[in-house]
Amino acid sequence: MESEQLYHRGYCRNSYNSIASASSDEELLDGAGVIMDFHTTEDDNLLDGDAASPGSNYAMSNGGGAPSSSTHLLDFLEEPIPGVGTYDDFHTIDWVREKCKDRERHRKINSKKKESAWEFTKSLYDAWSGWLVVTLTGLASGALAGLIDIAADWMNDLKEGVCLSALWFNHEQCCWTSNETTFAERDKCPQWKSWAELILGQAEGPGSYIMNYFMYIYWALSFAFLAVCLVKVFAPYACGSGIPEIKTILSGFIIRGYLGKWTLMIKTITLVLAVASGLSLGKEGPLVHVACCCGNIFSYLFPKYSKNEAKKREVSYYFPLKTLWRSFFAALVAAFVLRSINPFGNSRLVLFYVEYHTPWYLFELLPFILLGVFGGLWGAFFIKANIAWCRRRKSTRFGRYPVLEVILVAAITAVVAFPNPYTRKNTSELIKELFTDCGPLESSQLCQYRSQMNGTKAFSDDQPAGPGVYSAMWQLCLALIFKIIMTIFTFGLKVPSGLFIPSMAIGAIAGRIVGIAMEQLAYYHHDWFLFKEWCEVGADCITPGLYAMVGAAACLGGVTRMTVSLVIIVFELTGGLEYIVPLMAAVMTSKWVGDAFGREGIYEAHIRLNGYPFLDSKEEFTHTTLAREVMRPRRNDPPLAVLTQDDLTVEELQGIINETSYNGFPVIVSKESQRLVGFALRRDITIAIENARRKQEGIVLNSRVYFTQHAPTLPADSPRPLKLRSILDMSPFTVTDHTPMEIVVDIFRKLGLRQCLVTHNGRLLGIITKKDILRHMAQMANQDPESIMFN
Repeated sequence: MESEQLYHRGYCRNSYNSIASASSDEELLDGAGVIMDFHTTEDDNLLDGDAASPGSNYAMSNGGGAPSSSTHLLDFLEEPIPGVGTYDDFHTIDWVREKCKDRERHRKINSKKKESAWEFTKSLYDAWSGWLVVTLTGLASGALAGLIDIAADWMNDLKEGVCLSALWFNHEQCCWTSNETTFAERDKCPQWKSWAELILGQAEGPGSYIMNYFMYIYWALSFAFLAVCLVKVFAPYACGSGIPEIKTILSGFIIRGYLGKWTLMIKTITLVLAVASGLSLGKEGPLVHVACCCGNIFSYLFPKYSKNEAKKREVSYYFPLKTLWRSFFAALVAAFVLRSINPFGNSRLVLFYVEYHTPWYLFELLPFILLGVFGGLWGAFFIKANIAWCRRRKSTRFGRYPVLEVILVAAITAVVAFPNPYTRKNTSELIKELFTDCGPLESSQLCQYRSQMNGTKAFSDDQPAGPGVYSAMWQLCLALIFKIIMTIFTFGLKVPSGLFIPSMAIGAIAGRIVGIAMEQLAYYHHDWFLFKEWCEVGADCITPGLYAMVGAAACLGGVTRMTVSLVIIVFELTGGLEYIVPLMAAVMTSKWVGDAFGREGIYEAHIRLNGYPFLDSKEEFTHTTLAREVMRPRRNDPPLAVLTQDDLTVEELQGIINETSYNGFPVIVSKESQRLVGFALRRDITIAIENARRKQEGIVLNSRVYFTQHAPTLPADSPRPLKLRSILDMSPFTVTDHTPMEIVVDIFRKLGLRQCLVTHNGRLLGIITKKDILRHMAQMANQDPESIMFN
């Protein structure tokens, strides 16, 4: 039904004049549309209202020519009808109309700026508003990111104990100033007390272990319960990572409240709680959502952005150079704020700073590629398993109890995680330890090699692994299995949950295991052809931490299917510029292996699962279908609901609206000719009729409705007619019935259309909506076309 809604729904672009006399391609694009609203509750409905946009080669439908490209538009804007031209929830914006509105606003400002100093000041304010928005967004994003990181670290350590000398210090900060720490136990100091010490008065023994175990579970469940309750009660949109929805919103979709103030506040608070609960999730994905909320909120301070949906989404279908510079500036401001806060305590901007003392060698590309294969296999398995579980959650009674699900997953996570030191600790700390190269200042089990130099290890040489390393290997293997299973069931819970850190942790664990194995092979079999050219006896040629970093990038690439951007992200997180080649080799391998099982990344898979109308620009359409094979109505469908330009009464028009659920209606000359005049949206018609009844006398049920420039000839005793030309889109985008769908899909992607009308020799045949295209593409890929829920 939603297709038909779109089908009958269309755009109201105000004026054919704005297109007819455009003097340039840019003006032609700008003048193409003024109003487009999409009701997408049902696709069939959208279908009937679905025709829109400017121009066509498929053939541009212009009206008659007027001397000015904006005459009709300005006439309409002089007396705007409240509500006309806005968008309802779960609808797609009209990119062409919004672009037109922005250019008209810009022309108006330029024409007035020489009139007075005040108008000139207003023009300067308008020009600089973009820079002000990104500055405020960068400041807020950087500050919130730093505060979230500090708060999450403190609350995570709260599960194990408290700092009596300063309650606001986490475990590491508490022992910074202590003079009673030892090299082997640098994390133990009198100022830090475990819960067993506080409650039982003892630090060792089975009783203290059980008490610490109990308190760990108690705090984990408390944090998880508080997080899911806050999300459920105050901001349901604060759950998940937010990236699938952000991608859809940037493509032009409207989700009211998703980037609002309540969502920002609740997501910030619950993100800290969710991370501190120990669930297998990260905060990096949700931080994207937080930053977008900041940008959306600040944009409402400036009319240039608050009144134009397309200006808020400049990074979606096109990325102008000015937006690139502003994005860079926003990142610069955020980095400055983050550096000022210093949340990592190391005076660096990177989360996992690495400094390896040996280069990588050519023969190591083989294990790096094997890690890429593992990352691709893990990514493909995770996507299929997580989507299957999320689909089951949506279709069964279990999904009705999100609080119970979160508590259950948190309880299992806490009970299983506590006995293993590598699953008990914060995931970011785990990754940092796995990335770290062993040196004389490292006391980790992973660095307990057997000494060959009077009880001290020569850290510049490879050494045989000691009992601590073998014990750590077993614990890491168990941690790997645990992380793989729990991440599948955690991502998608009704709490803020990111995927970057869990995926990197899985890859880092696998990489460290492979790195230690390679190190021991090089030590015991240095005469093998792989090692003898590079690894001399006693020389240090293998760096296990590097393998952890490569494995982390490979697993993250397998899940997200990112390549170049992912390598840059990992470089930014670690500062390891020298290791871009190993990272690229592993990431490309993981993508190729993952694509062999399915080309969708996890975020695209969740977009499809939720039925969002997202046309991926990277997805190729290679089928040979034509527009007439995809358009609505099809054979055995009811005829297309249309309006005639001057034959209907108000009562008849309201009857059509009440009897159908379409969101728009093509307007034609007559039922006999089927010649297209324009397109009128259901919502705009309803608002215009209600507004006319309030403000105009004589509008009754049998008043004639006309969409033409001049009123039709009527008998003298006829009631006052109602003119609705101002809400009519005079230039709906049209294609011929023989247009290849490959071209239609490309047009929808590049212009951001929601629908276009299909004609044959100028006669209206049907309509193609964005949802029709998505359903057709799903059908061609042997997927369920009914999974597309919105247009």
